[in-house]
Amino acid sequence: MKQTIELFCQWLSVERGYSPHTVSGYRRDLLEFASLLGGECTPAEVGPARVRAFIVSLHGRNSAASVARKLSALRTFFRFACRRGLLAADPLSGLSGPKVGRHIPVFLTVDETFALLEAPGPQDTFMHRDRALLELLYSTGIRVAELVSRDVEDLDFTEEVLKVRGKGNKERLVPVGRPALEAVGNWLPQRLQLMRERAGRGRQVEDRALFLNGQGSRLSARSVERTVRAYGERAGLVQAVTPHALRHSFATHLLEMGADLRSVQELLGHASLSTTQRYTHLTIDHLAAIYDRAHPLSADSQEQPDTAQRKEQP
Repeated sequence: MKQTIELFCQWLSVERGYSPHTVSGYRRDLLEFASLLGGECTPAEVGPARVRAFIVSLHGRNSAASVARKLSALRTFFRFACRRGLLAADPLSGLSGPKVGRHIPVFLTVDETFALLEAPGPQDTFMHRDRALLELLYSTGIRVAELVSRDVEDLDFTEEVLKVRGKGNKERLVPVGRPALEAVGNWLPQRLQLMRERAGRGRQVEDRALFLNGQGSRLSARSVERTVRAYGERAGLVQAVTPHALRHSFATHLLEMGADLRSVQELLGHASLSTTQRYTHLTIDHLAAIYDRAHPLSADSQEQPDTAQRKEQP
């Protein structure tokens, strides 16, 4: 079983182009299932009863979302095993996962976003870098993993687009706003200086990465998360700000300004439109506010004297 799991993870990484973080999650969930089986059980020996026993064991110590995720990992694994001829039938056929409630993504208002982008930062070597990554995250809506994996040549200053390689190794071009381009332009000279200093000390430097850390290596996703959270605190925002919150804000603000769902789907790199649709209900408050201001029968409109007088006129 464990050998098949490693073969499956290799397939996810090499042929499907999944990120190391995603592959690690699949491996962890599958090894948890394998440990429950015990011994040297093969995929062909796994029946529906064992899968049900595993699902039952998860309840009480895992959320519905975690159970659904683990079941999805098993489903993908056994479909892979079927295609490889390692078992005749999928033991998960006919099994359904738990119902997972719709998660409302955390996002910032436009004012909160501007407060974050204008928040004062430390006057150090990485001031321009931090400002550049904040601007780029909000301007493009890319994932933090996509941000830290960008190389300098991925950003086209002339065409004002960023080449992004997302989930499943799928490539897309995302427009970049002028403030983000200017912020990155301010960081590049410091980046070059940092590379020269590190190389002068005989240390190896990552010469392709767009964002570097103090050691001259590619900036990590964890470092970006810490930076975004720190700037959120400096901006006085109550909620903890994450890179993904900026991604949600990017999508929400576009929809509020009239962008169509298909365009936002392409910009975010979502494979399914249903994934993008979860942002539509975030704009309900915005639409309700417009309704209250504009509709003659709304509560706010009725409070306006001139509107009430017009209604009384024949």
